[in-house]
Amino acid sequence: MPYTAQKPPLPETPEQLRARIPGWGADLDPADRPSYPREVRDLPTGAHWELPEQQPEERPRERSVEHARLTPVFGTSAPLKGLSGVVRRFAYERFSEGRAAHWLLLVAGDRVDAVESHLKSFTTLRPDNPVTETGVLAEASHHPFASRTGRVDVRHQILDPVIVAGPWFVAGFVFYRGVRAVARRARM
Repeated sequence: MPYTAQKPPLPETPEQLRARIPGWGADLDPADRPSYPREVRDLPTGAHWELPEQQPEERPRERSVEHARLTPVFGTSAPLKGLSGVVRRFAYERFSEGRAAHWLLLVAGDRVDAVESHLKSFTTLRPDNPVTETGVLAEASHHPFASRTGRVDVRHQILDPVIVAGPWFVAGFVFYRGVRAVARRARM
């Protein structure tokens, strides 16, 4: 009964659980719960349905293997695309949400999506500019030393330029070496 107001049946009765687990159900008595006077369960919700109307699925959506069906309402603003979409689909089709592999694949899909977006920006008239987009210029003009003191991550600040600019320098070096190798072969 996913996504409905009905509660699924318990696999064991409260009496069986109380007999098997010491202290189970200690808060069942309302007198034992400090928040009980504030708990009001019979207020009208305003919902005019038992199960929300199913949103139409115009494109195939990723689905959790734990659920029998897609949620009644889902986002459509960022459809899966490219290699990152393949990685994310694989995470949903193959692994349960309770497995680390599922979440690690989703993180990997995000990283692949970032690389795809950077590469796609080079095909436009305004490619990514790592100098302005990382805020390196603002460091020098907006209180560079005062903004660095009193922070918790002081020991990690030395890594910021390496993490942000390092991949761009490596990519530039690989590009330079590739162009140089092609030029050498063209001369032969």
